[in-house]
Amino acid sequence: MAKPTTRGRGSGTPTRHTVTAAARAAAKRAERTAPDPGPGPAAADEEAPPRPVSPLSGRTVLIEVPDGWDDPPEPSPDSFKETSPDEASPEETSPQEDDPDSGTTARRSRKRLLTAVLCVLLAAGLVAVAVLGWQYRQERRAEEARGQALAAARKAAPVVLSYDYRHLDRDFSAARGLLTGNFRDEYRKTTKAVVGPTARKYEGVVKATVVKPAGGGAPAASVVSASPDKAVVLLFVNQVTKSTQVTGSRMDLNRVRMTLTRTPEGWKVSAVDAL
Repeated sequence: MAKPTTRGRGSGTPTRHTVTAAARAAAKRAERTAPDPGPGPAAADEEAPPRPVSPLSGRTVLIEVPDGWDDPPEPSPDSFKETSPDEASPEETSPQEDDPDSGTTARRSRKRLLTAVLCVLLAAGLVAVAVLGWQYRQERRAEEARGQALAAARKAAPVVLSYDYRHLDRDFSAARGLLTGNFRDEYRKTTKAVVGPTARKYEGVVKATVVKPAGGGAPAASVVSASPDKAVVLLFVNQVTKSTQVTGSRMDLNRVRMTLTRTPEGWKVSAVDAL
């Protein structure tokens, strides 16, 4: 019977030694890459004690390696390195939050814009109020002018359109006191050159009155147009004329358009037109 041959750990063929080294390397890699079981429910706040590492000594298993076998390469430490946030790709990096300074600048811009809009609206409102106030005052003044000019025309017509050859200077002077502007100069020239000499020659007397309604009331006159400083009044005037050229007396029914202008002395006649 043949005697069995026993080989120690230090003996053996090169192929068998290589297999033993590969097995040991695989065991080391398994220990490094084994997941940490983590703390259990009962020991959540306590760190688990380190696990005892069993020695690699013991019985060696020999495996026949086929021809052409190469030991697997050791894993590179870089393969287990975690990627830092700075090294992450743009797709994996989450967008950064907005800059707080830019938000503050935007709010300030909105406030400035709102302030500018409010200022413009306030200015427009003040202008509108001023315009409306001016229009209201103009309308009030025009309404007052209508009444004042109408009263002045009713008073001036009998004085301006009447005269008596026995006191022409007094009558013409009283009429000129109710006139203004160029019309006053024209009246003075006309009465001096034409009306006065004719009245003295033929003893002319003219008396004018604003027509009153048959039932009584204010003289017939109306305002054609009026503004705060100017008004046009239409009057119905009767003129009774007496002279050596006329038998008895003659009455003329006239319509007179009288223009009046506001002056520092009050409303005065600036034009008279017979219609």
